[in-house]
Amino acid sequence: MTTTIATVYFYIPQQVTLLDLSGVLQVFQEAKLLGFDYEIKFISSTTSVICSSGLELASLTHFSKVNPQENDFVFISGFSTHQIDLDGEDASFFTWLRQISARQTTICSICSAAFLLAKAGLLNDKECTTHWKLVDKLKKEYPLAKTQNNTLFTQSGNIYTSAGIITGIDLALHIMEEQHGKETAATIAKEMVVYKRRHGNDEQESVYLQNRNHHDEKIHGIQDWIIANLDKTSTIDFLAELVHVGPRNLTRIFKKQTGITIAEYRTKLRIEKAKSLLMNSDYKIEHIAHLCGYKTSKQLRIVLESHLDALPSVIKNKLS
Repeated sequence: MTTTIATVYFYIPQQVTLLDLSGVLQVFQEAKLLGFDYEIKFISSTTSVICSSGLELASLTHFSKVNPQENDFVFISGFSTHQIDLDGEDASFFTWLRQISARQTTICSICSAAFLLAKAGLLNDKECTTHWKLVDKLKKEYPLAKTQNNTLFTQSGNIYTSAGIITGIDLALHIMEEQHGKETAATIAKEMVVYKRRHGNDEQESVYLQNRNHHDEKIHGIQDWIIANLDKTSTIDFLAELVHVGPRNLTRIFKKQTGITIAEYRTKLRIEKAKSLLMNSDYKIEHIAHLCGYKTSKQLRIVLESHLDALPSVIKNKLS
């Protein structure tokens, strides 16, 4: 007979964004398949909810009928970022949130659900985050909350907040690592094809998406090649041949379209890859340097140390 590790409650608000719910849910489903016996329950203020996409979710349990304890988790899914209206929420829900928080139940908000925690007073004097479009609104309406800019997720005691959508998966994987270790979190990430695991202090916009707000197919092709071949050295002449333009013309167009040079772009990507490998693997720094296209670990160290302020403490320790 197996013993339930904990119960995971998913609170579903009206106009819920499906991926805010399903991404986190899938992490715990994968954990169950690995033998970690979580009980999963779906709760709300009503028996049925209409998602932002129009799908109806029914047979939901009223939140007042459940009693989460210290070892349990409550995930509150986000809703449309276009209009934040909390007036429709049952007032007793906020009292319930304060009660379970006092019991040290782990409470996690996804995206705009941070506003529900804030209204309950659970974010007062706590670091938190939400979707980038809503950060200023959260700061203005709830000044006691220590709202963080450009952060994927935060933890303050038993309260977690995330920026939304895919960052909910990042947060759930982080919790898996806390509960069951890095190997379990990595196994789940691989099963979900989430190979580039991110951490709370990473930027909300992935470095792999930055500097790509243009429509030049040739420059996109160069960027794709660099991302796929960070371990390789390549000259401007070689890259120019890939897209059939002259080297000087490529240099000019790349800077015009992306705002940075090819060398600067490649360095950004190499730093990101090095950070990911240092955080999520047991590779020696010499091997990581080679995977990132550097001949020696000294070259990698110099590059990373020039960006020391932006590095997590665990990486700083590995470099010291």
